[in-house]
Amino acid sequence: MASNYEFEDTQQLDSAGYDPNFVPDSVKSFVVHLYRHIREKNVYEIHQMYETSFQTLSERLFKDTPWPSVDAVAQYVDNDHVFCLLYREMWFRHLYARLSPTLKQRIDSWDNYCSLFQVVLHGVVNMQLPNQWLWDMVDEFVYQFQSFCQYRAKMKSKTEAEIALLKQFDQAWNVYGVLNFLQALVEKSTIIQILEQEKEGLEQFTANDGYDYTGGSNVLKVLGYFSMVGLLRVHCLLGDYHTGLKCIQPIDISQQGVFTIVIGSHIATIYHYGFANLMLRRYVEAIREFNKILLYIYKTKQYHQKSPQYEQILKKNEQMYALLAVSLSLCPQLKLVEETVNSQLREKYGEKMLRMQRYDDEAFALYDELFSYACPKFITPSAPTYEEPLVNYNQDAYRLQLKLFLYEVKQQQLLSGVRTFLKVYSTISVGKLATYMEVDEPTLRTILMSYKHKTHAVDSEGKVVSNADIDFSIDDDMIQVVESKPTKRYGDYFLRQIVKLEGLMTDMDRIKLEA
Repeated sequence: MASNYEFEDTQQLDSAGYDPNFVPDSVKSFVVHLYRHIREKNVYEIHQMYETSFQTLSERLFKDTPWPSVDAVAQYVDNDHVFCLLYREMWFRHLYARLSPTLKQRIDSWDNYCSLFQVVLHGVVNMQLPNQWLWDMVDEFVYQFQSFCQYRAKMKSKTEAEIALLKQFDQAWNVYGVLNFLQALVEKSTIIQILEQEKEGLEQFTANDGYDYTGGSNVLKVLGYFSMVGLLRVHCLLGDYHTGLKCIQPIDISQQGVFTIVIGSHIATIYHYGFANLMLRRYVEAIREFNKILLYIYKTKQYHQKSPQYEQILKKNEQMYALLAVSLSLCPQLKLVEETVNSQLREKYGEKMLRMQRYDDEAFALYDELFSYACPKFITPSAPTYEEPLVNYNQDAYRLQLKLFLYEVKQQQLLSGVRTFLKVYSTISVGKLATYMEVDEPTLRTILMSYKHKTHAVDSEGKVVSNADIDFSIDDDMIQVVESKPTKRYGDYFLRQIVKLEGLMTDMDRIKLEA
């Protein structure tokens, strides 16, 4: 009889639509077990339930509806305040992923993050949560802020009720509020000091993957750590690349760290780090890091095929190839790129990169296309002026960054001609080069000064570093050219041959067995 009622309940749910108070048995079981594992600090089981069970139930029962409301499930978890905040965080994340949140839901999600972070910052948190979940919290927090700014900037389609709500809750997703929470998590967690002490051998934060094996909590420390990545991302969205890179400085990007444990965090960190360096003309640093992460994704992506992040991994992979193509077109330093990455790059963008070297209108169109495809979704964080005629301004920040980027590309136009000639000669007189370039000598000296300026950048430590594969000095009227010689990589070649040989041996073994 009970099963008939259950069947009728399900039918009613289907026909009447979403009932926030209806809790299927599988959801009851899920929240009860998750609550118990959190109380017992069983990180392995929490991770399994968070990564697998939550996704499976979402796919099976909540493909196009939200999960049951927090009020409906609270009774099964002793009305535990912190668990309910965590449940709502997942509830909103699922809503954003599967449906289109209303303005009220966006505001409610902000309130939930405020309450959750206040507990972490000022309460007594005695939990161990998986790194994946803690990364997703910070990642989603920044994503929802970005989404809110984009949504609010589309003013033309707003109803009077929506405008009234925006005015009433003007602090929701305020840029200062977002930055303050991320900064507070960094400071309260003392993560910068922890990472400093780790260099001296006094801490084991990275060695323990951020977990606390002395019975304490990892939540504040790891949230503080990931908040540095969150700050880098927010500042990139605002177009403030210097500040973004300053925020990430305590993390040594060149080494393995907690940021490399979670694939989403690893990719987001290097994507934004590389993009910020590209915009600051630190092309060599951008190329080096894009190359490393693209090689890493190439080697490991098959292990993430069942991950909920898989599509995002592939999308960021494609965007970073586009950014690498842009970086190498502005700063031809192919010696920094591994053969595997280079062959993928040639396949995807080989033809376009040749055309981008020409610096004509078609080349500018290609720079525009690749930048627009691969750049972050820039935001205007300020609130609209509600009195004026309502206009959409969601593209303004993107247009400004694109304009600045293309202005930089245009400035490099003459430099490509200089580089072409410098590649041919080891010494050449200023007069002769001026004749070849069809300019007078004073103009050529200005162009050469510009080349020096554009091929040098200030690195994170304030040192002036060269991005050029070809440099020169002028002695009286003679230009002395210095070309950096690429180091030959024998290791790559042998590794590729070993992989081929292993493949051949596997095929031969199979043939033997079949015979």
